[in-house]
Amino acid sequence: MAHPRSLLAPLSRLTACLSAASRSEAPRLASISYQSIRCAATKAVKRKKKTRNTFLQYDLKKAEQFSLIDAMQYMRAFEVGRNPSSSKYEMHVRLRSLKNGPVVRNRLRLPHPVKTDIRICVIAAPDSKAAAEARSAGAVLVGEDDIFAQIKEGIIEFDRCICHIDSLQKLNKAGLGRQLGPKGLMPSTKTGTVVTQVGATVRNMVGGSEYRERQAVIRMAVGQLGYTPDELQANIKAFMDALKKDIAQMSDRISKEIHEVVLSSTNSPGFTLSGEFRGANSLPARELTGPL
Repeated sequence: MAHPRSLLAPLSRLTACLSAASRSEAPRLASISYQSIRCAATKAVKRKKKTRNTFLQYDLKKAEQFSLIDAMQYMRAFEVGRNPSSSKYEMHVRLRSLKNGPVVRNRLRLPHPVKTDIRICVIAAPDSKAAAEARSAGAVLVGEDDIFAQIKEGIIEFDRCICHIDSLQKLNKAGLGRQLGPKGLMPSTKTGTVVTQVGATVRNMVGGSEYRERQAVIRMAVGQLGYTPDELQANIKAFMDALKKDIAQMSDRISKEIHEVVLSSTNSPGFTLSGEFRGANSLPARELTGPL
């Protein structure tokens, strides 16, 4: 039997080797563990998506389109029991246009004007000829100093404001831009609301309709529910001709095209128009005339 002391030396050498090996492996394992944690903590860089500079439009091939007669037939069904003079037909014209480009804006007198309750204010000397013309044409408020005082007090009881050219200097001195400017009511030569012929301008406003592009869509009332198909067709044609003319007068660098034309009424959904007056199975136009 071997003496215990003879076994201590080999055991001590083996223990020393194992401890040395563990010391040499420790830094490498710690380094790998640190690298793995570091890589796991690194976040992937997300690329920003390019923003669209045009409005999104859907394919009209997937949309059902209607002739004018058919669209009127369905809309009148939604309006049963309504007063034909209270409900209106409205056009929605969707454009292919840039988001940051200029917008279409104009005023139009339709062949068959749509009755509106627009209130017009005329800035003119109370005893002048222009003031008399404004009153006879349908203006609800005519004058100078009295109107200026009401506006400064915050009383604005009108929807449109025009100014005779002789009263422009007095209007500018009154300093009403802070009250009228944010509401888009401040008369100016650029918007055609500083005029010499007050009577004609007021009559055009009373019987005229204003349209403006918002989010690549132009909306305007084109008729009342009691209109015949021929009257509504005449108004739609006049509106579309004026709109195409406005687009054509823009700069060549500005791209605007008509994408879709939708007709709706006060209480009905919209119907995409095909451009045809009547279809193969449409009702006679005389059946869409008169009370509902």
